Amino acid sequence: MAITIGTHLGSVQITALLGRGGMGEVYRARDTKLKRDVAIKILPEEFSRDPDRVGRFQREAEVLASLNHPHIAAIYSLEEADGSRFLVLELVEGLTLADRLKRGQLPIEEALTISKRICEAIEAAHEKGIIHRDLKPANIKVTPDSIVKVLDFGLAKVREAEAQASDLSNSPTLMTARSAPGIILGTAAYMSPEQAKGQEANRTSDVWAFGCVLYEMLTGRPPFEGDTVSELVPGILKADPDWSRLPAETPENIRRLLRRCLHKDRRLRLQHIGDARVEIEEPQPQAAAVAPPVVPRRRERVWITAFVVATVLAVAMGIREFRGSPPVAEVRLEISTPPTADPASIAISPDGQKIVFVATSEGQSKLWVRPLDSVSGRALAGTDGASLPFWSPDSQSVGFFAEGKMKRIEVDRGAVQILADAPGGRGGAWNRDGTIIFYPNTTQSPIFRISATGGTASTVTRLENMKETNHRFPQFLPDGHHFLYYAQGTAESHGIYAGDLDGSRSQRLLDVDSAPIYESSGHLFFVRQGTLFAQEFDMTRLEVKGNPFSIAERIATRSEAQGSAAVSASSVGPIIYRTASTGGRRQFLWLDRSGKEIGSAGDPLGANSLSLSRDGRRVALHQQINMPS
Repeated sequence: MAITIGTHLGSVQITALLGRGGMGEVYRARDTKLKRDVAIKILPEEFSRDPDRVGRFQREAEVLASLNHPHIAAIYSLEEADGSRFLVLELVEGLTLADRLKRGQLPIEEALTISKRICEAIEAAHEKGIIHRDLKPANIKVTPDSIVKVLDFGLAKVREAEAQASDLSNSPTLMTARSAPGIILGTAAYMSPEQAKGQEANRTSDVWAFGCVLYEMLTGRPPFEGDTVSELVPGILKADPDWSRLPAETPENIRRLLRRCLHKDRRLRLQHIGDARVEIEEPQPQAAAVAPPVVPRRRERVWITAFVVATVLAVAMGIREFRGSPPVAEVRLEISTPPTADPASIAISPDGQKIVFVATSEGQSKLWVRPLDSVSGRALAGTDGASLPFWSPDSQSVGFFAEGKMKRIEVDRGAVQILADAPGGRGGAWNRDGTIIFYPNTTQSPIFRISATGGTASTVTRLENMKETNHRFPQFLPDGHHFLYYAQGTAESHGIYAGDLDGSRSQRLLDVDSAPIYESSGHLFFVRQGTLFAQEFDMTRLEVKGNPFSIAERIATRSEAQGSAAVSASSVGPIIYRTASTGGRRQFLWLDRSGKEIGSAGDPLGANSLSLSRDGRRVALHQQINMPS
C-alpha cells in the first residue's frame, strides 16, 4: 500500500518521513495505544517478494531484540499490517554524527566522549556474537542531551550463522544498479580492506570502521576519500591515512590507537573494540600544541610561526586590588593553539566561554574556535585567509576580513555572509542593535558603520585635516552608542579616541601604541612599548583616571597593521592576550670566526633594519619608539 503522512499501520500513525535507505523507508510515527512517538522502518512492497531482503529484515529485528544497551537504539516490535512489514523502533531525536561533521571536526574531548560510547555499544553487540558491518557517522546519533545511540543493524551478522558466499554483496556497500551513488560512497568510505575484497567480515571489521569514524571526528574528513568507488577502494587497500591532519593536541595514545584500528592486516589490527574503550578511558595528558617543523627564511621570524601559546587572565579579579576592594586572587592560565603567522588575530567571546583565532591548517590560514573548557579547537570552513576576527554580542557569530571583504560566519552552522568591501580591513566591532563599525581600507579612511546583515556603509568619524592618516580598530563601549578607536597620524594626533554613532566630534584620550580594549571592570587596556597596561576609565565623562599599571609584557602585534595588539576582553571579566617570545625584538650578539657566541651587544631592540659598519665596530639601525610611523 502507498505510505503517506497520516497513514495508519495497525496502532501507529505516520507523521513524517525521516529517511530512505537500501533496506527501506524510516518514518516518524505515533503509537496511538501507548501514546508515544516511535520510528518505524518499513520494508518496501517490492522488496517483500525478495527472500534475501525479507530474511535480512527479519534478522535485523532478531538482532535488535537480543541487544539491550543504553547506546543502541531499541526495537519494540516487528509488525505486519495491510500487507506491509515494519519494525517499530525507539525514536532517537537529534542529529546524526554525519550531520554534525558537516560543520567540521569535533573538539578532541567531545570526539573521545562520543567514541567511548560507540565502543560500549559495539562491545555489547560483539559480546552477543553480533557484528555491525556498517558502522559510520550516518548510523550514529547524538541526542540534544548528548546521549550517543548506534543505529541500523540491518547489515549486522551473527558470527555463528552460516557463512554466505564471498562476494561484494557481503560488504556494507551493495554495488548494484539499485544503489544510489551517495549511499555507495557514503558507506564504502568505512569499509575494511577485507570487506572491500568481498571477504567475510568479523569483529575487527567493526574495529576498522570505528577507527575511520574516530579519525573523521578529529580531522573533519574521512581517512580515505575518492569521487568514485574505483578511486576509493585502492586507498582502503593500499594507502595510509594522512596522519598530519590530526590536531596537534591529539594525545599520543590516541594516535597509536588509530594506527592499530586502521591496520590493513586484520591479524595485526586491534582485536577487541573493548581495548579501544580502555585506551580512551586512560587519563589524557595536557598536551601542548606542537607546531610542524619550520625552516625559516629569516631567523628573526622564527618566533612568529613557532608561537602557539595564549594567556587567559581573569583580570577583573586582580584589578579590584587597585580599587581598594578586598584582594581576590588573580587567575591566569595558558592555552595552546596551532601555529600562526598572525598572532594579533585573536578574540575572546563576550560571554567569556570561547576564543577565535587565526591558525594555519593544511597550509592555509583560517579561523579556529576553541571553547575554554575544551582541550582542542576546530577550524571554521569558509574562512580561508581570514584576519582580525571580532564577535557578535551573543557570542554566536564572528565578523572577520578576508579576500578584500568584511564577512560574518555563524559559528555553529558555518554559514558565511559577505557584508561589505574591505580591501584593507583593520578591525571591527558589533553592538546589540545589530550595527557593525569597521575600518575598510589601507589608505586614508575614517570608521564606517553598516548593518550586521549588510547594506550600505556610512562614515561615523572624520579625519582631522592632514594630521590624521586613518581611524582603525574600533571597539564599542557597553552603551552600544559610544566607541573607542585608534587614530594613526602625526606624533601629536595619533592614539586612542572616543567617538559615537552620531558622528559627533571625537576626543583624544591617550597617546599610546595600540588600539584600546575596554574591560568590564571599568578599565582601558592598551600597549606601550610592548607592555600591556590598564587604566581606570570614566564612561560618563569619556576620560581616563589615575595612573596606568602594567599587566603583561612582550605583547604580540601584527607588523603590517599599526595599532594592532593581541589583546581581547570579554563582557564578563576574562581577557586574553598573546605574547611574543622576544616581543618581535632582536638581540644583537658578538660571534667569533667559528660562530661561537662571545657576548651580547645592548638590550633586545625592535629594529626594523640594520647595517654593520665596515670596520665591524658599529651598528646602524632603524627603530620605532612610540611613534606613529
